[in-house]
Amino acid sequence: MRGLGRLFKRGSVWWIAYYHRGKEYRESSDSESESQAKKLLKKRLGEINAGKFIGPSEDRWTFEDMVNDLGNDYRVNNRRSLATAQYHVRHLREFFGLDRAIDITPDRVKAYQVHRLDEGGSPATVNREVACLGHMLSLAVTSGKLSRKPRFKLLDGEKVRQGFLEHGDFLTLLRNLPDHLKPVIEFLYLSGWRKGEALKLEWRDVDMESQTVRLRIENSKNKESRVLPLNGKLLDIIQQRMKQRRLDCPFVFHHNGARIKEFRKSWKRACRISGLEGILVHDLRRCAARNLSRAGVQREVAMKITGHKTESMYRRYRIVDERDLREATERLQSHLEEHSNAATVTPIKAAL
Repeated sequence: MRGLGRLFKRGSVWWIAYYHRGKEYRESSDSESESQAKKLLKKRLGEINAGKFIGPSEDRWTFEDMVNDLGNDYRVNNRRSLATAQYHVRHLREFFGLDRAIDITPDRVKAYQVHRLDEGGSPATVNREVACLGHMLSLAVTSGKLSRKPRFKLLDGEKVRQGFLEHGDFLTLLRNLPDHLKPVIEFLYLSGWRKGEALKLEWRDVDMESQTVRLRIENSKNKESRVLPLNGKLLDIIQQRMKQRRLDCPFVFHHNGARIKEFRKSWKRACRISGLEGILVHDLRRCAARNLSRAGVQREVAMKITGHKTESMYRRYRIVDERDLREATERLQSHLEEHSNAATVTPIKAAL
């Protein structure tokens, strides 16, 4: 019957046949088991009834096809993190490279997670890789290549980085950096900007009349322009950079006219000398968020300065340490003592 489909054999392999929109589809079950063929037929009929029919082409969609789609998606949508995605794909390819998309099941992903943990990958790293794989599968579903996306469970135990510097430690680190890096590092510490945003800052983005710098959309990770007012030390930094300005270099922060790009070795050396090994440049962004909070700046305003789009992400950066907690409990005790001293006790008259 056309509505139910049928089974038949070619040699020792079972095949299925079914109709969709008046067209007959014939598909091999790749199995000598009749029960496996029945399961495949039931699956196809279910897809047709649910309006999610894709057909045999689903079986031909591979991991490498999904990788190509991922690259196209990043380029078309001008996503900033293509290099990061490509890094995740390298690990995924070692495990899933020969897989068809339909073979990437929750059990298969769980095996990948165990494999990566055994290799020494952290839960956070493995979760980012699995999230990348999930995005690839979502794109395949959206484009009609797959009928459904399997559900993956991410690993527990992911640690939120807590790196930050007290102001005195930062000044020590600053003294041990090469002279050409000191201005941009101090700018990052005070502004909370991302490293890439500061290194791409050009003189056309600086308005000394209004004493502001503007981050252009094309240089912003979250694709939003924002303005940073210049005052105090931030203004001093830009004014000092103006004295070092070169006509053959458009960048505010440069080294002898060449744009500053990577400086990992210099940074690690300064951290080691300062006794601050393990601190990352990105931790300066956490320092800025925490310092803004300590200074009493409203969260909404602080987020405009640092460029955080969501409160949840800003809270992850606004580190609260033991000193913050101690100050909070001291303020609570002072508040209670003030009210205790001001209170008057009125005795209750004895009942007549």
